[in-house]
Amino acid sequence: MAGLLSRAATVIKAKFSKLLDRAENPTETLDYSYEQQLRLLQDVKRGVVDVTTSKKRLKMQTAQLEQSLVKLETQAREALAAGREDLARQALERKALIQGQLQDLDQQVAQLEQQQEKLVASEKQLSAKIEAFRSQKEVIKAQYSAAEAQVRIGEAATGIGEQMADVGLAIERAKDKTESMQARANAIDELTTSGALEDYTSSGDDIDRQLAQISQSSDVDDQLAKMKAEIGQGEAPKELAGGEDPKP
Repeated sequence: MAGLLSRAATVIKAKFSKLLDRAENPTETLDYSYEQQLRLLQDVKRGVVDVTTSKKRLKMQTAQLEQSLVKLETQAREALAAGREDLARQALERKALIQGQLQDLDQQVAQLEQQQEKLVASEKQLSAKIEAFRSQKEVIKAQYSAAEAQVRIGEAATGIGEQMADVGLAIERAKDKTESMQARANAIDELTTSGALEDYTSSGDDIDRQLAQISQSSDVDDQLAKMKAEIGQGEAPKELAGGEDPKP
């Protein structure tokens, strides 16, 4: 049972593959692949933009925190000068926290810069590959179109194409029908001439036809009598021809 199912699956796959092969248009497949690569390139470009935007935001935060460091440094000095060591301590503690945040931001910015560089390099490589694929695609499409046109011309010239095969069959059927019709017309004409078939399309009626037959029969009788007289005259003696009785 398993072997039968396996064979059935193989046959179905083979049939389906053959159908796909007939339906597949190489030019359409190449264009679709090119479109997919362009979409991938757009995704990479959007990734570069997103990383760059994130890096810019972190740098803006870094600039703000650096300004806060300068301000806290100033406040700590002023508080210490005013004898407020406690305020100076608080300012310095805040400054220490901000410095820790700045270190984290610097690391994040460095990571984003690395990602940005990788994405930019990937974008350049992908763009070069897509451009090479586009050139190759156009060449293959041109070659396929030329080959397809050549095949069509060859099929038309040799008559092996499906359309030309249909035309050939139509011509053969037309010839057969024409020959059959000509044979039928010749047969009818022969039968009509011999009298086996009456020509109902003629202008004369039945009386005319009978009179024509009588006239034809009379002509035949006259010709027959004349021939008999000529033959009898040729065989008889000359005296009979002159009307004199022969001597004893």
